[in-house]
Amino acid sequence: MKRSARRRDDREKKRAATAGRTTDAGTDAGTGSIDTAQAAAVSDLITPALEDLGFDVVRVQLSGGRGVKLKLQVLAERPDGSMTVADCAKASRTVSTLLDVEDPIGKAYLLEVASPGIDRPLTRLKDFSRWAGFEARVELIAPREGQRRFSGPLVGVEGQEVVIDTQEGRKHLPFAEIAKAKLIMTEALLKRTAPSRSET
Repeated sequence: MKRSARRRDDREKKRAATAGRTTDAGTDAGTGSIDTAQAAAVSDLITPALEDLGFDVVRVQLSGGRGVKLKLQVLAERPDGSMTVADCAKASRTVSTLLDVEDPIGKAYLLEVASPGIDRPLTRLKDFSRWAGFEARVELIAPREGQRRFSGPLVGVEGQEVVIDTQEGRKHLPFAEIAKAKLIMTEALLKRTAPSRSET
């Protein structure tokens, strides 16, 4: 359920990334603070337009660099969790048009607009409530009680904390301290997502 579009050649004019810009859990980048800031800039740029089309932006991630071509990945879905091939194509055209005009990255990259997939990343606080009862893996920015990684069934959300049942007991993890989280593929998850997958 992916649609990719190769960007044009490197542009001569490059926009400087905003220094010190922070990102939320829905924006993730793998090659340092500059990419993180650029991913946040892209997210700010495309989110309103995609929301007008009826899509929720799940994650914007910029990866690559250092000899590897950059890839800009945009994960999106409709509020009911569905995302067809036609939806991906529609969202991709909108994102590509906006980026052609604003050029927040300033260099060649590959654009990929896709659905979050079955074992989806959990990037927003509401994701942890929506997927309560399903297995997840959560990694914190820094250790908490000597531990950074937690896995087990999600219980839900209490205030600004994610609640998860682990082998060591129930844990309350501050949402702001979560580096990344995703669902774990299980039979229960496959059954839950079967209706939306059948629409593609």
